[in-house]
Amino acid sequence: MSDVRVRFAPSPTGSTHIGTARTALFNWLYARQNDGVFVLRIEDTDKERNTEAALEELLDGLEWLGLDWDEGPGKDGPYGPYFQSQRSDIYQAHLQTLKDKGRAYERDGAVYFKLEGERYTEFDSYANAEIEKVRAEPVVIDDLIRGQVTRKEERDFVIQRSNGDPSFHFVNVVDDIEMKITHVIRGEDHLSNTSKHVELFNAFEATPPKFAHLPMILKDPREGKGKMSKRDKGALISEYKERNFLPEAVVNFIALLGWSPKDDQESLTIDALVSRFNLNDVQKGGARFDEKKMSHLNFERMKSMDLSEYVSTARASLENAGLASSDTDDAYLSSALALCQEKIDSFENLPEFAAYFFSEDYAVVEKAEKKVMQKDGAVDRLDEIAPRLAALEKWDQTSIDSAFNQLADEKDLKPFAWYPVVRFAVSGTNSGPDFLPMLETLGKERVLKRIDNARERYRP
Repeated sequence: MSDVRVRFAPSPTGSTHIGTARTALFNWLYARQNDGVFVLRIEDTDKERNTEAALEELLDGLEWLGLDWDEGPGKDGPYGPYFQSQRSDIYQAHLQTLKDKGRAYERDGAVYFKLEGERYTEFDSYANAEIEKVRAEPVVIDDLIRGQVTRKEERDFVIQRSNGDPSFHFVNVVDDIEMKITHVIRGEDHLSNTSKHVELFNAFEATPPKFAHLPMILKDPREGKGKMSKRDKGALISEYKERNFLPEAVVNFIALLGWSPKDDQESLTIDALVSRFNLNDVQKGGARFDEKKMSHLNFERMKSMDLSEYVSTARASLENAGLASSDTDDAYLSSALALCQEKIDSFENLPEFAAYFFSEDYAVVEKAEKKVMQKDGAVDRLDEIAPRLAALEKWDQTSIDSAFNQLADEKDLKPFAWYPVVRFAVSGTNSGPDFLPMLETLGKERVLKRIDNARERYRP
């Protein structure tokens, strides 16, 4: 195992945002690619905002995506505990170290980190008061994505609040030192914090990790402008799980939010992502969310599934919709779903698409009804084909096709003169799986019964 150690350090304060999941994924990919360690560290020092429900959703989401951690909750390691709320003694020891070095002092009940440099006062119109500033040396950050970034801290900053809680900046640095983190991969919103963190690393005489700041995720242009928030459609990982998206497709999509392989291939397996991911290929500009791409990748993954795996996943979706149960015939289920696999882009939409295979209470598409059944002669077409299909001794595609062709020859027409009305009669729509395989799968009894019902319903 290499010496690469990365960490994902979320705060369980709400539903898991897609940007949070991307940070976890990029850390996970980097660790797996370099035979390193992926550490899950929970930043739960904000007692007022952290909730057990948010933590459970976070852990469940990571597990659903397949982002297993090497050290963290439920996986003890040499540098635990992995909940910051359980590391108070460690923080106090490091706080005392700074005090002993003259790099920390108390003011108004809080503890401040003391910058090194010439001190001077300046009037702050916003605060309407004189404030103390420091001419500290600039901090140069060699970011693996953004290149060299120079920032400078001008004021001492809080490392322990007046209520005794340590600050975000302080605990992050202490934990990164104690857990021997080599690379910090996080969102660009943390770039402004990095100079503070480097100052703390230097005060502890510790080598800072290598930093990589990921681009922000921007809204789908069809939904507006700006940064994607938790209120936007598609922003929460729990949403994809509830909508029965495939986790492998979601991982594929998230990986492309700000990164792409050099050959621009988009449909990638987990193994391919691990082998091809490179921080040098992560873009600096904002990553644009695209729901259509998410659906496309999900569809591509669905089409490539082994039929047995597809049926297993689809069965759960149909059962939730009340269209299938444990008693549903496995052979019939497999036959029907095999026809759907190449046509439907998500398990979320499968129940509506395939309802007529499993229930007599299926929706009728009004546009199709007007287009197909309101044409002159529609019912006549059903009258003509019904006895031909009823007379078939064998119900398979060859026999069904022969019945249509014989009738077409007698009427000097093409078989397609009957296809639309029969399809609508048995499915309530004018689109769907291939016609003849659909009729074969539905079965003779069901097809004839639905044709008879349509003849009665639409007869003038």
